[in-house]
Amino acid sequence: MSSTPIIEENDQTRVRQQHLEEIRQIVGNAYPNKFTRTNVAGTPEGEDTVSAVLAKFKDREPTLGEDGKPSAEDLEHTNVELHAITVRISGRIATPPRVMGKAAFVHLSDGKQRLQIYVRKADVNAVNNSTGKLIEEEGKAWDLFRLLDHGDFIGIEGYLFVTKTGELSVHVTTLQFLSKALLPMPDKMHGIADPEIRQRQRYADLIAGSLKVEHEEGELNTREVFERRARIIREMRTFLDSHGYIEVETPMLTPKATGAAARPFETHHNALDIKLYARIAPELYLKRLLVGGFERVYELNRNFRNEGLSTRHNPEFTMLEFYCAYMDVNGMMDFCEEMLSRAAKQALGTGLAQFGELEIDFESKFERVTMEQAIRRHWNQGSHQFSDREVDEVLHKHALQDVFEAVAEKHLIQPTFITGFPKAISPLAKAAPSNPEIAERFELFIAGMEVANGFSELNDPREQRERFEDQMQLREHGNDEAMILDEDYIRALSYGMPPAAGIGIGIDRIVMLLTGKRSIRDVILFPHLRPERKLEDSIAENDRT
Repeated sequence: MSSTPIIEENDQTRVRQQHLEEIRQIVGNAYPNKFTRTNVAGTPEGEDTVSAVLAKFKDREPTLGEDGKPSAEDLEHTNVELHAITVRISGRIATPPRVMGKAAFVHLSDGKQRLQIYVRKADVNAVNNSTGKLIEEEGKAWDLFRLLDHGDFIGIEGYLFVTKTGELSVHVTTLQFLSKALLPMPDKMHGIADPEIRQRQRYADLIAGSLKVEHEEGELNTREVFERRARIIREMRTFLDSHGYIEVETPMLTPKATGAAARPFETHHNALDIKLYARIAPELYLKRLLVGGFERVYELNRNFRNEGLSTRHNPEFTMLEFYCAYMDVNGMMDFCEEMLSRAAKQALGTGLAQFGELEIDFESKFERVTMEQAIRRHWNQGSHQFSDREVDEVLHKHALQDVFEAVAEKHLIQPTFITGFPKAISPLAKAAPSNPEIAERFELFIAGMEVANGFSELNDPREQRERFEDQMQLREHGNDEAMILDEDYIRALSYGMPPAAGIGIGIDRIVMLLTGKRSIRDVILFPHLRPERKLEDSIAENDRT
């Protein structure tokens, strides 16, 4: 018997490997192609899951008496009805089997909920996976059950009943082996404590969440986090669709790294023999569509930026960008506020989100303040009190954005639109009519994080070229994040683009806020991490030190 190379050899894995070989002797093919489930619960998917059966029949459980058990009369009445219902369901064995002589109880999980099944030697049959027929040899089904390990996948057929303690269960009449867990399951009491293992081995993290017995009140397990993420994105899509926006797709590999100030990832196209860049933003492509006649477009896109890792940054991240013709920056702030408020209510059932010790209010009106106003408001929150003259001197000597990031950003807890950005750092935004040095731009901050960036779009091709040329000069002086000149985009603008507003919203950070997760890695299924160190490398390094 040969072991799988990636599986660490120990007593538990050797036993599981041995069980797999013995199971093969009974059922033939230990990894069958499919298992057909019933649909007595009438699910839209057309088949019964553990969760669907529980949702349909859980209310059949009789009322428990003071002794914690249903009355004999209620139990009999309930089971007369349930015994007529046969189900075929499948899932992972969620608890080690409890064998009591010639019968056993075990729980089956579909990753969300668990349902108890009852197996008795006298009336269970097993399926030969190689022939698809029942195994006729007496006792083989029970032998198969005794070889099952915690975490294995099985399919069962049987009738519903309620136990003497009042728990809905399935009395198994047919057992089919579906897949072996060659590694032991995570701790069912505490799950996986190490965050790096959770993020690196998300499959194990999801299993642990489904098996974990104890949950803190209000705590989401990993699956629930990503189900909520899906609801948030679905609500945003629905909101945009209902307002006449068209979802589009733009290139993820581009000949120029344009649309944002960021370092790109580079690659090479062999057939064309050209350098390509992983998309840093879809902005310029989406605005080309405004030129072409689309008035409202959006893209839920993956962006890639060759920058650092942190609890708020991942090199690959999800952005929602959308553009609306004939709208300005103020209309876009109104629209963004309405969409995020609705998304929060749909995801949470309320407009109030708990983010650590903070309660974020998505229901109230989002505040709007200029960058300079935010600086002056939060300047004196330290021990030293600064006069207005001292603040003026600092603002005169240092870049406004740098002072804002150092002084005000961390204090912006409730949703706040920051406006009044210098035009010099906003090369794609129109200047404010009242002040040509200020851009018609905003950033939305929540819990000290930037979560959105939008502006009135610059549509004058000559001015856009000048702005690009200014950015190119910055690149020549060593700023490798400054934008590059995109001649084709200038050509597109030269055909005429209507006045418009656009926005980019960081989906991952919004999900962080609405799930209470402090790290972006906890809301991305497979975040980027440093390469995993092999055990032998760690041992060798320890020996050297």
